[in-house]
Amino acid sequence: MQRKRRHLALLVIPALLASGIFVPLAPGSRKNRQDASATQMDERKRAIHALNRLSFGPRPGDVERVLRMGVDQWIDQQLRPEKIDDRALDVRLSPFRTLRMNTDEMVENFPPRQLIKAVEDGKQAMPSDPVRRSVYEAQLLRYEEKQEKKEEKKSVALNTPPASDAGEQIGDAAAKAATAAADGERARNREDRFSQNALVDELQHLPPEQRMQEIFQMPPARQVAFSAALTGDRRDRFMEALRAEQRETIVALNHPEQVVEEELLQGKLLRATYSERQLQEVMTDFWFNHFNVFIGKDADRFLLTSYERDVIRPHALGKFEDLVRATAQSPAMLYYLDNWLSVGPNSDVANGIGKRGTNRGAKKRARQNGPVKQSKGRRNGLNENYGRELMELHTLGVNGGYTQKDVTEVARVLTGWTIEQPKDGADFKFDGRMHEPGDKVVLGHHIKPNGEKEGFEVLHILAHHPATAKFVCTKLATRFVSDHPPSPLVERMTQTFLKKDGDIGEVLRTMLRSPEFWSAEAYRAKVKTPLEFVVSSLRASGAAVTDAMTLARQLQSLGMPLYGMQPPTGYSMQADAWVNSSALLGRMNFALALTAGKLKGVQVSPEHAFSAAVAPADPMQTLAALETSLLDGDVSKQTHDTIAAHLEDAHPPNVGTIAGLILGSPEFQKR
Repeated sequence: MQRKRRHLALLVIPALLASGIFVPLAPGSRKNRQDASATQMDERKRAIHALNRLSFGPRPGDVERVLRMGVDQWIDQQLRPEKIDDRALDVRLSPFRTLRMNTDEMVENFPPRQLIKAVEDGKQAMPSDPVRRSVYEAQLLRYEEKQEKKEEKKSVALNTPPASDAGEQIGDAAAKAATAAADGERARNREDRFSQNALVDELQHLPPEQRMQEIFQMPPARQVAFSAALTGDRRDRFMEALRAEQRETIVALNHPEQVVEEELLQGKLLRATYSERQLQEVMTDFWFNHFNVFIGKDADRFLLTSYERDVIRPHALGKFEDLVRATAQSPAMLYYLDNWLSVGPNSDVANGIGKRGTNRGAKKRARQNGPVKQSKGRRNGLNENYGRELMELHTLGVNGGYTQKDVTEVARVLTGWTIEQPKDGADFKFDGRMHEPGDKVVLGHHIKPNGEKEGFEVLHILAHHPATAKFVCTKLATRFVSDHPPSPLVERMTQTFLKKDGDIGEVLRTMLRSPEFWSAEAYRAKVKTPLEFVVSSLRASGAAVTDAMTLARQLQSLGMPLYGMQPPTGYSMQADAWVNSSALLGRMNFALALTAGKLKGVQVSPEHAFSAAVAPADPMQTLAALETSLLDGDVSKQTHDTIAAHLEDAHPPNVGTIAGLILGSPEFQKR
């Protein structure tokens, strides 16, 4: 069946590409030069356009609901998310405990390697709670096994005989012995897997509480092996009827950090799919991308939950300065861009001065030797990473008029903005001993010595700079209006930003009252990112998501892993980053798998989801009805004819296949 879907996609995609529908309008084209006010949308198209741009896409019935409320009233409601009842989403998210934990709690409940090492070294006590203790014991066993393997490799390397005939014979014998040992270990592993699989099947028939009791009575080695054996359908069956905390414990026995990471991914996808506060979620995604942090950088696996929940989302529609300040003091950002390690070259720390007293000799040596260099993971030098990205990516923009001298000065200002023991989940801390003393000059502004407040002064300057206003407004217009937004629109948004003290909501209101936003040429003109495409498909099809990790893996294969952009630039919002034959084939395959019910943990019943649109037995009538249901009839002749030419002449028609082809069409992939 999977081969059949891929074959169908391979037939359809080239024809759609050949139609030219995916070619974006170039800036300055004839259409872009038209007077926007002369090509406005009717009210129905306004509702569809608002849902496509300000949410993750319409659900069945959303267009009619927005029309009944009034498009402008719906927009006003979305700009005030605190007034929107989102308790149904809270219920969906309730099984994911880490989404409500602070970082300390996450680290304590799902210990990372550093905490386990501290326990092993006697620097950290084992928890008394039996459930948490079992997780720690399992991880201690894994840690000890890894250390033993390292020692074995080191021992083998040290005892390797010199190259000689005798040595070669000894080496051959050793190689054979190693091969035999490896074969024996593989055989034992296979036998152990069979044994563990049998045990999983046996325990699965017990009541949940008894099931967990049996696991807790196992020795740590058995628990680890048992947890590792829980994969695929066997895992799903075993996890059925378990409480959320019990499911977390099972996963944590094998990989505690995976619990934190998976719940963060699932939370993002469920919020995007089901939240009634759609504009807030769109803006949260926008700002996270703007202030990007990479999940793969060690401690940030634990810091990102709080970063998105406590830093980005609450400020997504507020004042830009508050958002910049919150990100600047976020442990996630400080760790990601290494500012927590940044030490002023003339600070007390660099000069060897402790908390008590001074060291004049150290000061003199520092003056003679100059600033110390940065070593990995050590606080011993000025680090300019954050200062540079703060100006280049977060505020002024690459052409914002700053110099390398400004980068260095901002880095000096922000020395001492740090975190204590980041791998244990500590909060922001200003350490005056790390702070560079003396005056600084940033963008021509004289910054007097004032400790932590120097940073607040610089952030205020950057957040209110005209270059920042233009840079941020250009990005907002690129996300919501056009890959190449009209200059007059950007200028009006920029003026609002400057007049309204960086009020993001007011800037959006200016954009949403503009003729450029509502021009007919803007309708379905922005290519969706993979995240927008996947979530809009779920919403359009009325999918029920019970395991969002399937969707997270789909996004990885589509080139947009959640929180997975390693450079601080974030993901592109422009079409050229996402439009190519391979990417479109992947999207088509996703759409066909979704509507065929082939995505694990995602249920779509085409006959039920599209029942109101499905016409009788004729495939062409069904195609036309689904085009109306999913795209409000906004389908080009090329797309309609391409899909129609490849439909099976089946009675009754395959509703899922037709719906999948429409979701994979160029029209649906645009918003």
